Amino acid sequence: MTILITGGSGYIGSHTCVELLNAGYEIVVVDNLMNSSLESLQRVRELTAKDFKFYRIDLLDREDLECVFIENKIDAVIHFAGLKAVGQSVSQPLTYYHNNIAGTLVLCEVMNKFGVNKMVFSSSATVYGMPERMPITEDYSLQAMNPYGRTKQMIEDILRDVYVSDPKWSIALLRYFNPIGAHPSGRIGEDPNGIPNNLMPYITQVAVGKLKELHIFGNDYQTHDGTGVRDYIHVVDLAKGHLSALDQVMLISGVEAYNLGTGQGYSVLDMVTAFERVSGRSIPYSIAQRRLGDAAISYADVTKAKHKLGWIAEKSLEHMCEDSWRWQSNNPNGYDTEANIGNYI
Repeated sequence: MTILITGGSGYIGSHTCVELLNAGYEIVVVDNLMNSSLESLQRVRELTAKDFKFYRIDLLDREDLECVFIENKIDAVIHFAGLKAVGQSVSQPLTYYHNNIAGTLVLCEVMNKFGVNKMVFSSSATVYGMPERMPITEDYSLQAMNPYGRTKQMIEDILRDVYVSDPKWSIALLRYFNPIGAHPSGRIGEDPNGIPNNLMPYITQVAVGKLKELHIFGNDYQTHDGTGVRDYIHVVDLAKGHLSALDQVMLISGVEAYNLGTGQGYSVLDMVTAFERVSGRSIPYSIAQRRLGDAAISYADVTKAKHKLGWIAEKSLEHMCEDSWRWQSNNPNGYDTEANIGNYI
């Protein structure tokens, strides 16, 4: 069985490539490398001792994408490709709407043309906005609060409409909470451009000396220590969730949304403490103003994924921190291989 992976050289995509190859799937990867590195795919080959086709194309280029389907018999698609920085989406909304939505439309049209109707879509917990009750279940109303989240919400609506128009389609909408961690080998991990938007790479870059201190946005929330609480999930657990969803979409038709998280919330200071304990490094931090739109608490109800997909997150917070640190300390400059001479341990 051959799976097309859009955005496969990215953080979650590359880890999912590893899990798919190790499970015996054939894969074809497409990526425009706008916010990822070709080096990640070379390391996927290294980790799995398996080769696969890669096409450097943009989903907005219909002709190039059709060539991929002409040259390969695709059985299903895992769709990661898209711009993903919340803050950037606020300053560049038109770019986000055009890239994420138009790219998905082209992908669906090409899939339809070639008779491929199985998809696992990379959605996000941002579609929930700021729910009033915890934990968050899949039937909560969707009220995304920024352009990035709204592109995910709109794409979910589009994919539901696609199914209504043709009931042969089978689509899993995976709403991620907060992916962290890295492959336990330390060979692939999260490599953000510039100052990280997410907590864990910010912490690890402070630990490795790239950044002076961690900025914590708000310490006056109604939480046990005043800092925001989130549901952090190991990226390898998340990748395995895609395989469970893929198994499901190959068997049935319809559209289903699933939360992928641990169901456990940790505060920013909980994360700092856990990382310091695992790494032996001190993480200096300062308190900054709250960011507009940040919820005090957000964590998932993962009952549906457990019962319908047979999937649960297995890795502990300590595993998440250990693997994040192993990746960053061995790759202080991410996939910039020329700069990664030795390590910082």
